[in-house]
Amino acid sequence: MKFELKWLAWEITRRCNLRCVHCRSSSNLEVKEHPDFSLSEAFRTLDDIASFAKPVVVLSGGEPLLRQDVFQIAKYGTEKGLRMCLATNGTLVTPKICVRIRESGIRMVSLSLDGSSADVHDDFRQQPGAFDGTINAAGLFREHGISFLINSSFTKRNQDEIEKTYRLTKELGATAWYMFMIVPTGRGEDIMQELISPEDYETLLEWHYGMEKNEHDILVRPTCAPHYYRIRLQKSKELGEKVEHRTLKFSTGGSKGCLAGQLIALIDVDGNVLPCSYFPLPAGSLKEQSLQDIWNNSSLFRELRDFSSYKGSCGACEYIRVCGGCRARAYAVHGDYLAEEPFCSYTPMKLKK
Repeated sequence: MKFELKWLAWEITRRCNLRCVHCRSSSNLEVKEHPDFSLSEAFRTLDDIASFAKPVVVLSGGEPLLRQDVFQIAKYGTEKGLRMCLATNGTLVTPKICVRIRESGIRMVSLSLDGSSADVHDDFRQQPGAFDGTINAAGLFREHGISFLINSSFTKRNQDEIEKTYRLTKELGATAWYMFMIVPTGRGEDIMQELISPEDYETLLEWHYGMEKNEHDILVRPTCAPHYYRIRLQKSKELGEKVEHRTLKFSTGGSKGCLAGQLIALIDVDGNVLPCSYFPLPAGSLKEQSLQDIWNNSSLFRELRDFSSYKGSCGACEYIRVCGGCRARAYAVHGDYLAEEPFCSYTPMKLKK
């Protein structure tokens, strides 16, 4: 099996104007321990990326719009032939920012929306006005012809908002809606008791399956929910249907569950390369190795790509190659990234026998 880097999140700052309850990097406005790297270092990183792959590169954070040189970084990446994208919470978006987004060659922007009302979203983002900021940003993107998708993160505190948030996303004119199931890393470790139960998890993914079958206006996809692809196969077999794979031009391809270290990776603000945005263990450092060397030769990545090394119900599961279980969630809960997915309620056929 070929493992080609298709999608790369890049934490260009850990500074943020919000203090979201689930933040994977525990971002805040002042982060002295993890300072921003220089513009020249950013250019070198883009040279490194482009030297061996042409992935989608998502400028992320923290809040990337807090960097004054974010559009210089984006433009340089565009000139290198990389498909540059931006992930923002939306609160800093202005008409001038929209003009600069277009001028820099950014091809897609993601916004965060964690509820259908200010009460819910602002509680999740720990900042009054955050909801209005997202709604305003979506309007400005429509006005300036900027394609955008919406990421929505859910725990027990807002899981009743899922369907209403999906409907609002469509009303806002988003290209896609990604339903994120929280992985408890960073500040998310403090809300471990709020994680959606395995039973509700299964019910919500089954709801998503039914909704997706009838959705033709936007791309919809659950994220950090790898066992959804097991559910899709099960449901399609039950109904005698062919599984269709709709893809967004700048997505990861999306017909498989956990892609950490297989098609995707994260570069953090310190130059560490991690399997995904929620996996806290580095596979290597760009200060010591090239991205190509880390991607091809890291022992961590090699382990994640070896499905025969997976343990527990994941190791025994007949859906291992379409699901794989969330490796970051396994590490957060079990302390072992090869352990079974802790929020999957399915019992493999081998274990039933």
